[in-house]
Amino acid sequence: MTFDLPHPDFRSALAAQPVIAVVRAPSIPDAPALCEALAAGGIAWTELTYSTPGVGAHLRAGAAAGHRLGAGTVLTAAQAREAVDAGVAFLVTPGVRPEVAEVAHEAGVPVVLGALTPTEVAMALDLGTAAVKIFPARAFGPGYFKDLRGPYPGLPLVASGGVNAANAAEFLAQGALAVCAGTEVVPPEVVAAGNWDEITRRARAFVAAVESASK
Repeated sequence: MTFDLPHPDFRSALAAQPVIAVVRAPSIPDAPALCEALAAGGIAWTELTYSTPGVGAHLRAGAAAGHRLGAGTVLTAAQAREAVDAGVAFLVTPGVRPEVAEVAHEAGVPVVLGALTPTEVAMALDLGTAAVKIFPARAFGPGYFKDLRGPYPGLPLVASGGVNAANAAEFLAQGALAVCAGTEVVPPEVVAAGNWDEITRRARAFVAAVESASK
């Protein structure tokens, strides 16, 4: 079984560099510098979430600098439009959000819809998701990804929630297209302090651990 999903180039690029840094911070002093720090550590994809105050301005600044920057925790059409207008490369939702998918399709921007159950996965597919984010991944573990690939073989899945350097490689081995790195790589206090060297160090350590476990 194959799935005719939009944005194959997005999935190919994500598979080549399968770690997304998900940033939830009370403030971001310099979004382009944050993205650069992550890229220097080997993480090319950054997701800034709508749980951060004033994230629209940060999305605009980061996207203008040419980074692979996405908007996460997108819950409404208004948030989706703001992010698209900011120039983001992709949108991510925590659950199945038809209105967000509609805005994404109109703009030609990849959307990764969140799901957990097989029924929610099917709903996300019906809405034309570019990939399906399984959240919270920690609650069910890597084996759940192998289970989902039974009824949904070849489906591009992204593991989010509770993924760390110790288990990321196992999620990938069990069928995840990519994994999301959270506070282990981008602790809110480190981001807010603008400690970019520490962010690079953490990103490098995460990527190295994943690559080592994958061999």
